[in-house]
Amino acid sequence: MIQEMISIPALNLEMRHKVNKYINSLTKPRGSLGRLEELAIELAVMKNNPFPTITPAGILVFAADHGIVAEGVSAYPQAVTAQMVRNFLNGGAAINVFSRQIEADLKIIDIGVATEIEHHHLISEKVRFGTGNFLHEDAMSREEAEQAIHIGYSEGLNIINQGAESLILGEMGIGNTTSSSAILAVLSNKNINCLIGYGTGISSEQLLHKERVIKQAIANRKPSSKDPIDILAKIGGLEIAGMAGAMLAAAEKRVPILVDGFICTTAALIAKLIVNNVVDYMILTHHSTEPGHATAISLLGKTPILNLGLHLGEGTGAAIAFPIMRSATLMLSEMANFTSAGISEKTERVKV
Repeated sequence: MIQEMISIPALNLEMRHKVNKYINSLTKPRGSLGRLEELAIELAVMKNNPFPTITPAGILVFAADHGIVAEGVSAYPQAVTAQMVRNFLNGGAAINVFSRQIEADLKIIDIGVATEIEHHHLISEKVRFGTGNFLHEDAMSREEAEQAIHIGYSEGLNIINQGAESLILGEMGIGNTTSSSAILAVLSNKNINCLIGYGTGISSEQLLHKERVIKQAIANRKPSSKDPIDILAKIGGLEIAGMAGAMLAAAEKRVPILVDGFICTTAALIAKLIVNNVVDYMILTHHSTEPGHATAISLLGKTPILNLGLHLGEGTGAAIAFPIMRSATLMLSEMANFTSAGISEKTERVKV
């Protein structure tokens, strides 16, 4: 079992007090940098280092297909998954642009695309050629779900061992909002109609159809809300499992996890169900416009950094938020304190 091989260290809460005290000594009014100060403390506690660094960032984009697409739940055909993987490999996607901007190490992993892709920069770890149509059959076997988690875990360790100081997870998979919505419905016990959105741009009629498909699929599959492997096997996605595994690896190594949007947050909830304290190493980077994301955020217990109306995926929201987080670390390492700068501190009013 994956739970038995993961050992995530507890946070050093004394570091929180130490770093907060140091931040209050910097040349600014207390609390004047707001959420940036909170992020600096969070990162220091995660890293167990009063002067944490998150550069370079590592970005893992997991790609896989979904059999549920056969039910007409997506605006795009399944072939787009492989086409977008080639776009990633050729450097033309949004995540490529933002990855270059932050000088991150970007890796693309085929964990379950429905067609063969050959490229010297592609990491090929295909578990199977897409999931089964979970309206009519399980998405995958329990063994395949565990295999996908292990692949994600190994790729997480690999990029960290190559020097990544923070980890951004991304995904590509036509149909994965359907799988994520189904997972979220099981975990939240909420009605699916308040969790689903238009995804890649389906019509209102398709949205109602998507709702019916997910409801019937959950009734057919009956996944256990307490068993993450059962959820993945019955209604999940290979890329969702891969991201969850990579998150577990990062937390084990005290590497901050920059959680992206709706699908990535769903993967984070699966990782949390596997090992609860993985969430201690997560920072939620943005609030997606996907309706289910608000519920996923609530279950994760995190506050997003940004709300820019994003809903692309690929890890783009996390990459966009990265410079803000880096600003938090530079505040700690480069700002002067009142003593070193020769600046008088706030004068306390004396009562007469």
